Amino acid sequence: MKKKKKRKATRFKMIKLKVSAKQKKSLENFCKARRTTPNKIIKKAIRPLLENYADAVPLKNEGKVRQLMLFPLELS
Repeated sequence: MKKKKKRKATRFKMIKLKVSAKQKKSLENFCKARRTTPNKIIKKAIRPLLENYADAVPLKNEGKVRQLMLFPLELS
């Protein structure tokens, strides 16, 4: 018989988040309506940020592309 390989234990980090009483009530009502937990709702909302930037730092946000240039920058 082959021995099963032991899986590497997943390490989790704790993140604390403060919300107001009204925000907490809103989150609880949202979760009750969708029959899920607040933890799952929050993770789903921030999943793109959690997964896409693990290896690289995102570039600085340059602003909107369709923004009017009133004072053009001169490169010298």
